Amino acid sequence: SWTNILLDSYIFILNMYLYSKLQNRSKPIRIGFIGCGKFVSMFLAQYNQLEKIQIDTIVDVNIEKAKKNCLNSGLNEKTISNINFTNSLDNTLERDIEIYIEATGNPIIGTVHATKIINNKKHIILVNVEADVTCGKFLSDLANKNNVVCSMAYGDQPSLIMEQIEWARLNGFQVICAGKGTKYHPTFEYSTPETVWDHYGLTKERAEKESGMNPKMFNSFLCGDKSAIEMCAVSNAADLKCPKDGLTFPPVGVYDIAKKLIPKDEGGLIDHSGQVEVISSIDLDKNEIENDLRWGVYIVIKAQNEYVKNCFKDYGMVTDSSGNYSAIWRPYHYIGLELAQSIYSISLDLKPTGFTKNYNSDVGAVAKKDLKAGEKLDGEGGFCARGKLISSQKSKEDGILPLGLTDNAIVKRNIKRDELIKLSDVDLDLPKEVLEAREYQYNLI
Repeated sequence: SWTNILLDSYIFILNMYLYSKLQNRSKPIRIGFIGCGKFVSMFLAQYNQLEKIQIDTIVDVNIEKAKKNCLNSGLNEKTISNINFTNSLDNTLERDIEIYIEATGNPIIGTVHATKIINNKKHIILVNVEADVTCGKFLSDLANKNNVVCSMAYGDQPSLIMEQIEWARLNGFQVICAGKGTKYHPTFEYSTPETVWDHYGLTKERAEKESGMNPKMFNSFLCGDKSAIEMCAVSNAADLKCPKDGLTFPPVGVYDIAKKLIPKDEGGLIDHSGQVEVISSIDLDKNEIENDLRWGVYIVIKAQNEYVKNCFKDYGMVTDSSGNYSAIWRPYHYIGLELAQSIYSISLDLKPTGFTKNYNSDVGAVAKKDLKAGEKLDGEGGFCARGKLISSQKSKEDGILPLGLTDNAIVKRNIKRDELIKLSDVDLDLPKEVLEAREYQYNLI
């Protein structure tokens, strides 16, 4: 549609300006990775084509596997030999690294890493969205105090949604709803790392041994954890509300986004004007819907007057029946293949590609099964708990356990399936950086 052509042109112009600036830079942009999994491997596959970015360091608990990922992604042995590999972030803090990329996916360890990096006056990109939604407001404010950038990772959906929101608000549009697509069904919420591959049509052997796929990570995509995490990130970065009772995942095709993702009192499905929501690519019978947005992102905007409303119509923009609401969407996200956008944005313009500005929302932990006292929880995408998007107000007032703090938490009482788990229900052993961050955020409410 015409709106998507305009958006693609806008993104192209942004990239063109950064690319033009890059031509005038002589000094390399030295970067360090923490974690070398799938996301970083995708970046590495682009590395030979990128100008003036130099990998100084890769921090990983499994150095041999990290080196193998580098080789499999297309780096030659000479390039790999010039990279400093270490299993400790502390060994790198005195090196000449301009930007760190935290990609461990562990919210607790990630917060500790980010705090150290920021306090050492270095920029950071949080591929680790889990850390961002658990302690992101604290980290963002800490970065501001230290005059460095703490950014979302371009290529992940929250950053791409923020790009659309920034475009809309800059040009005077009201953002009614923002979100992404996924493949969701209510029965997926109880999926575990043992059952996950059935939903993907893969055997355990094929997925884990042949392709090296992480069952917990892929289960988090399926059971709704990742959707709750990413929408929490957008809510906090864009000052948007979360739905009254968590994400609802309505099955909506792209040409119906402007018709359905509008307030209920105007015939739509959402609770608030200005909220986040995820749409499903399948219906309740598990049939694929037409024109789904499984891999993409979207926003809904509203015309502020009759003239704008007429413009929507005159230029063939997709609208609801009233003509007041229109939508733009991007059909895909390229994950680590487009991470360089964040690196260049920070190095050339000192600008993040999205960052946490508010503490509006949390991802609360919900029991995935009946839990017994003494049981150890196992984090995002695991066997024990799933994530639900809730307001930060509810999180604080009801003392809800954030999903990001569930890994290795010990249950103190029996908890029923589908019950929200409270902080008082578990024993936690958290590092001081996480405790400080959570207290800081609670005190903002």
